[in-house]
Amino acid sequence: MSRNGLDHNSFCLLTSQSIPSSSECPFSSPSDLDSNSGRTVASSGSQNLSRRKPYSSSSSSSSKTSGSTRIVYRESRGPSESEFPIWQQNWFIALLFVMALGFFALALFLFLTLDSDVAPSSTASASAASSEGVEVQITYGSVLKLMHEKTKFRLHSHDVPYGSGSGQQSVTGFPNVDDSNSYWIVRPEPGTSAKQGDAIKSGTIIRLQHMKTRKWLHSHLHASPISGNLEVSCFGGESESDTGDYWRLLIEGSGKTWKQDQKIRLQHVDTGGYLHSHDKKYSRIAGGQQEVCGVREKRADNVWLAAEGVYLPVTESK
Repeated sequence: MSRNGLDHNSFCLLTSQSIPSSSECPFSSPSDLDSNSGRTVASSGSQNLSRRKPYSSSSSSSSKTSGSTRIVYRESRGPSESEFPIWQQNWFIALLFVMALGFFALALFLFLTLDSDVAPSSTASASAASSEGVEVQITYGSVLKLMHEKTKFRLHSHDVPYGSGSGQQSVTGFPNVDDSNSYWIVRPEPGTSAKQGDAIKSGTIIRLQHMKTRKWLHSHLHASPISGNLEVSCFGGESESDTGDYWRLLIEGSGKTWKQDQKIRLQHVDTGGYLHSHDKKYSRIAGGQQEVCGVREKRADNVWLAAEGVYLPVTESK
């Protein structure tokens, strides 16, 4: 045992793992150990540390460096595309969509504005007069909706032909109030002196022009699709009209001129049939629309009223 408390063999055993170049202890005798103990132990310790530190230091440094590298990489590359909102990733498509939507809205606004035949101020004044209980006269050029008194459906048409009978544009009763295909323009019989703004007396022959399609409310001897009565259709155009478009205004009661919310009948001149509707509905037409037809009998359920509309003021006669 040396004065350091280690014998020769023990020291070799402890240091053998630190010296990979030789399996034997480099010291031949205890004296070598004694004389070089300080230097050798320090050297061995230094070698031991130099062998372990590079490994642990390298591993730790590598780990830190790797971790540091990953952090720097994430920070330098910035957020990925998936982290942006969808509208930022596709801003050009979104811009085109917004522009198209704007053009569509503008076109719709112009269509609805230009399609009306009278100014909005007339609409407001007519509505105000009606709500205040003032009698509103129906005049030529007025745009109105006719409501069937019994069922409360509005006289309606659209650019869809009948599948039977004449095959002309169909006419139905429509349940909803807010519908642009239920507006009709009151026109006089051709060849008369009647003009826009004139009041309309009971017994006068009138025509009703569908505002959207510009065709005339028409009837003839063709059978209606559901009940087999006289078919009512829309036919002709601005410059095409015949006696099949003529309807005689018959006011119920003591009134002499046609007014809003006044009970009337419309009798077709050629066939003698009264404009009629009932609760028999079409199964293949959406919206629960019901049949409009002509019947030759004067009945309680072929009464109509002028409901919503734009009523032109009466022109004062000179």
